Amino acid sequence: MSELKQAQLKKTMSPYEATSVKTSVIQLVNTILPLVGLWLLAYYSLSVSYFLTFAFSIAAAFFLVRTFIIFHDCCHGSFFKNRKANDFFGMLTGVLTLVPYMQWKNAHGIHHATSSNLDKRGVGDLWILTIDEFAAASRWRRFAYRAYRNPLVMFGLGPIFVFVLQYRFNRSGARRKEKINTYVMNALIVSFYTLLGLVIGWKALLLVHFPIMYLAGMLGIWLFYVQHQFEESYFEHDEEWSYVLAAVEGSSYYKLPKLLQWLSGNIGFHHVHHLSPKIPNYLLEKAHNETPPLHKATTITIKESLQSLRFKLWDEQNRKFVSFKMVKHRISKKLATKTSKQGTLKAS
Repeated sequence: MSELKQAQLKKTMSPYEATSVKTSVIQLVNTILPLVGLWLLAYYSLSVSYFLTFAFSIAAAFFLVRTFIIFHDCCHGSFFKNRKANDFFGMLTGVLTLVPYMQWKNAHGIHHATSSNLDKRGVGDLWILTIDEFAAASRWRRFAYRAYRNPLVMFGLGPIFVFVLQYRFNRSGARRKEKINTYVMNALIVSFYTLLGLVIGWKALLLVHFPIMYLAGMLGIWLFYVQHQFEESYFEHDEEWSYVLAAVEGSSYYKLPKLLQWLSGNIGFHHVHHLSPKIPNYLLEKAHNETPPLHKATTITIKESLQSLRFKLWDEQNRKFVSFKMVKHRISKKLATKTSKQGTLKAS
């Protein structure tokens, strides 16, 4: 795609960046009210059966994911036209999802500005190594990377590590305003859940809310993972990197059943979102449907997305994600060469 066509494609997104206050308010109502309702049903069903409680918690988790999408839009300034409204509801939904507003807003902004750029990884994205980088890494770093990319770690421990621990601390390089916001958010989160625990009891809070938070966190990490980790994705070094190509080729269209699409706030149209983060989630599908060039984006179904679990390394040579097994021989060869060179240096 030529630079002119890229610029034209980006420009065609402008009409869809029109936020509707009415639609945003309706989305707040049809997301938060069901979340609260399902939460209460889960709590009151504790005296009936925990299986019933767990079922209500699972349903509530999906609405918490939808709540996070509202938070996400507020961070982009696309949920309301008014900045203060975005900040207020961003912090409110941040308390519900355990995510610090300013910290995530800034880190996610960097993610959008550097997504698929091999020279600017490390903020707001997943840990991705190329084959050469993995082979050149120390034994400890290779072990850590393998552990990080293990599904049991990423989706099993990930929700607890990210939402309970990582987000409680300021990121490196954070400015004063962001740091203060993290402290304020932490205080609000602790106060809210302490009050809730005192009202209904800590055991009840744990039995009801932990499954909701854990499953929602798992789903959130999965959605972020799968929409950038597909076989023929897009990665380039800085001098060749293109914002538009990173959006339409480095982000997938995750084609979900209509109910799951609604519950996930249309984030499956990730290629559209990366092309124009100012488009509110409720207009992403329309932007996709009415823009023919976007129909060429990589489309992934739920069945196809499960294959992404085996993708571990970026193969610069063949421009695709690969599993450790697929390049085992190449890695072994590079490690052998590396060991040989180290031995020669020691001998000399």
